[in-house]
Parts: sequence; C-alpha cells; structure tokens
Amino acid sequence: MGAYHPQVVHFAIALLVVGVLFRLLAWLGRPAFLGPAAAALLTLGTLAAVAAAYTGDAAHGPVERMPGLRLAVTEHEAWGERARNIFLIVVLAEAVALALRKSAKARYALMASTAIGLVGVGALYEAGEHGGEIVYGYAGGVGTQSGDAQDVGHLLRAGLYQQALADRKAGKSESATALFDMAVQRFPSDIELQLARAESLILDRKDPAAALHALRAITPPGDSPFIRIRHGMLTADALEAAGQRDGAIATLQQLVAAVPNARVQQRLDTLKAK
Repeated sequence: MGAYHPQVVHFAIALLVVGVLFRLLAWLGRPAFLGPAAAALLTLGTLAAVAAAYTGDAAHGPVERMPGLRLAVTEHEAWGERARNIFLIVVLAEAVALALRKSAKARYALMASTAIGLVGVGALYEAGEHGGEIVYGYAGGVGTQSGDAQDVGHLLRAGLYQQALADRKAGKSESATALFDMAVQRFPSDIELQLARAESLILDRKDPAAALHALRAITPPGDSPFIRIRHGMLTADALEAAGQRDGAIATLQQLVAAVPNARVQQRLDTLKAK
C-alpha cells in the first residue's frame, strides 16, 4: 500500500484545502451550494487523509532505513498524523452542524469547523513541506517506490551525475571526473553519460586528447539531433582545447550542414572570429 502514498496524499491536500476555502466562503451566504459542498469536500478529504496516514505508515519503513532520513521521516509522519486528527475533529463539527441544521446552534459548530479547518491547513502545509524535503532533499522513495530494480539504477545514475556537477562547482575536478568514470562503467550503454564524461575530460581533467579518443568511440544515433549536436559541439571543444582550431571549425561546419542549429552556428561564428 505504501506505493500509493503520493497519489493519496495529493487527493487529501486538494480536497481539504478547497473544503476549508468553501467553508470560509459559505459565511457570505451565496452561492447556496458552498455550504453543502464544503461539508462533502471536508468529509472526502478527511477520508483521504486517513488513507494517506495509513499508506504513509506502510511506505516509511524502507525510506526510514536510508541513512540520514530517520528524523525527516519522523517529522513528516508526525505532522501528517496531526493533520489527520485535526480534520477528524473538523468532520465531527460538520456532523454536529448537520444534526443541528434546524437550530441556531448549528452556527457555532460551523464556526468551530472553520477555525479548526484553518489550523488543519497549517498542519497540512507542514506535512507537505516535510514530505517534499524527504523526496527532493534526501531522495527518499525515489527509485525504490515501484520495487523495480531498474528504477534504483536511475537513482544511482542521477546521483552520480548530480554529485559530479556539485564537485565541479566546488572545484573538486578530480572527484568530478572520477564520478563520471564510475557512472560510465556502471552504465556503459548510456551515450549521454559517455558524452558527459568526455565533457568532464575537457573541463575537469584538462585532457582534450583523452576526450577526443572517447568521443571518436561514440557513434551518435542518426535519429537524435540533440545527441548529434552535443557530440559535435564537444568534439569541437576538444579540438580547440588541443590547439586544433581548423579541425574544430571543420567539425562545426559539417555539423551545421547536417543538423542546422542556431547555437551551433553561433559557436562556429565565434570560433572563426578568434
């Protein structure tokens, strides 16, 4: 059931936020459907929140075991349970208002529903923020949710690539190249990774000869203009870095003739002007 947590959570958030908004607007008295719609949305949203807490409990085990994630998962779980409990109280207030609909006292139950619902929206925000931190800050669940080993490979590839870029930005050139080497060894058939490694040889290792050797071993697919352009541009960069300006110009001329592109033309014009 844990695999369904992201879908259920988004339903809960949408239904509850709109439900609270409708309950607020219902105090204006018009249109008349806002009150009943708010009650229905809050009820459905609370049921979704209960399901979200249940599926979250089922999902958090594998994620919580990931190094460095325990505290973030615990905080997300706590805020999710708070939001669920708050909206259970909101639904209770809505039920009381429905039972007292012919009495003036129903107004007080609706006031309670509105006030507590606003608090609940705050709890929803905190739960969502912590959930986003788990996914986007720690990659919790990324690559593991489906149970497909191939998805774990996608996670590893993305992690190696992003860490290599971070190391390059931090001036850790050798580390960046080593990570690209590792990525290509792990995913030898990925042309885009091979191109990224060749770029690293130019930028990080300052070894255009090695980059040219790597690029000449790559055959760009004819049906992918993006890869053909990237391959040609990197080849030109490596040739220029190796002091072969004429070769770089010839490479770009061939490339722009085969795959017309404004960026390639601009690079060619710049190189000719030097």
